[in-house]
Amino acid sequence: MNVLIKNGRIIDPANNIDEMNDLYIADGIIAAIGSPPADFVVEQKIEASGLVVCPGLVDLAAHLREPGEEHKATIASETKAAVKGGITTLCCPPNTTPVIDTTAVVELIHHKAELSGRTHIHPLGAMSKKLEGQKLSNMAALKNAGCVGISNHWFPLKNTLVLRRALEYAATYDLTVFLYPEDHHLRNDGCVHEGIVSTRLGLPGIPEAAETAALAQQLILIKETGVRAHFCRLSSAQAVTMIADAQQAGLTVTADVAAHQLQLCEIDLSDFDSHCHVRPPLRTQRDQQGLNNGLVNRVISAICSDHQPHEADAKLKPFSDTEPGIAGLETLLPLSLRLFHEQRLSLPELLSKITSEPARILQISAGTLAIQSAADICIFDPDHYWEITPESWLSQGYNTPFIGWELKGHVTHTFIDGKLVYQYQP
Repeated sequence: MNVLIKNGRIIDPANNIDEMNDLYIADGIIAAIGSPPADFVVEQKIEASGLVVCPGLVDLAAHLREPGEEHKATIASETKAAVKGGITTLCCPPNTTPVIDTTAVVELIHHKAELSGRTHIHPLGAMSKKLEGQKLSNMAALKNAGCVGISNHWFPLKNTLVLRRALEYAATYDLTVFLYPEDHHLRNDGCVHEGIVSTRLGLPGIPEAAETAALAQQLILIKETGVRAHFCRLSSAQAVTMIADAQQAGLTVTADVAAHQLQLCEIDLSDFDSHCHVRPPLRTQRDQQGLNNGLVNRVISAICSDHQPHEADAKLKPFSDTEPGIAGLETLLPLSLRLFHEQRLSLPELLSKITSEPARILQISAGTLAIQSAADICIFDPDHYWEITPESWLSQGYNTPFIGWELKGHVTHTFIDGKLVYQYQP
C-alpha cells in the first residue's frame, strides 16, 4: 500500500534529519521525503501535524520468554506490546529454554517472529553451551544462523581463562560480545544495592564493587583480545566513568542502560515494592545522576527496556525471593523522553539512543528513515499525557512499578515494512 504521512516532524538521527515534511511509503520501503516519487498514488494518508515521525525504536534487551516460559509471556503477546510502544526491532538474550546455543533454536525464534507478523527479532547466541560457563558454543554457526552477537547473560563463566578464550573466538569471527558486568561471588545472595536503604530494610545487599570489579577485569581482557564489546545494563556512576576511560583509551566498547534505572533509585524500595526488584539493583541517587550524565556525555550509547515479563506469582513472595525484572516495552519511549522534557537532551539526540545507536551496536539495517530502507516507522505525540493502567497494558506481564504513573509521550502509529501494525484508538 502506498502511504503518505503528511505534515509530520520527521526526525532521523542516523541521517541528521529534523524537518517538517511529508514522508512517502511504497512497497514496504521509504520511497521519498518531501516530494512524492513519480507515479505515486496515495492509498492511505495519515495526518501527522503536531506529531513526530521517526524510525521504529530498536530495543537492545527484551526477554520474550519463548521458547520455554510461555506461562510468563509469548512472542505473540510481547511483540503486540512492542508495536504499541513504537518498537519495531527487538534483540532477545540467549536465556530461553532451551538456550539459544544451537541453530535450531535460532530458527525457531525467527519462525515464531514471522508468525506474529510484528517486529523484527534478532537473537543473541549463548557464549557457552547451555550457559553453563564451561564449554564454548559454536559461535560461527550461531552467527551464520542470524545471531547478532553472543552473550552469557547473567550466568557466570567457570573462570577468566574461559572468558578470554570466548573473547578470542568472538574476535576471530567479528562478533560483538554482550557482557554483563557482575562478579558472581561479590553479588552473593544480594537482591538490592548495598547501602543505607538495604540496612534499614534488612535485605541482603549487592555492593557497587560487584559491577566495577567485573567490569575492570573484562576491560583488561577486551584490550588484550581486541574484541568488540558491549556492556549491558550499567547501574553505577563509577562504571560509567570506567567505560569513559576505556573509550578514551581507544577500546571498542559501548554500553547501555535500562530506562527504569534513569527514573528509579534505591529510595523507591522503601515499601518493599517487589516490582522494583531488578538486576542489576537500583542504586543511589548519585548513581542515577551518573547514568543520566553518561547518556548526555555520549559515554552510554543506548537506552533499552530490559523487558522481563513475569506471571503475578513471581512478584508475590517476600522481596528477596521474588524474581527480578520489569515489563518495560510499553514504557521505553515515554520514560526515555523525560530526558528531552527535562532539557537534558534534544529530541534528535534522545531518539538516537533508542533508534540509530542500538542499531549500530547490533550492526543491523534498522533505526533509519533513509530512502529505500525498510519502512519501520514510529509516529508519536511528544506532548500527550497518558496514565498507565492495567486496562491499557498489552504485555502478558503486568510487573511494572509504573502503573498509575502519568507519562508524557504517546505512540499513535507503528509501521513494520510499510504495514500499519498499530494505531491508537482513543
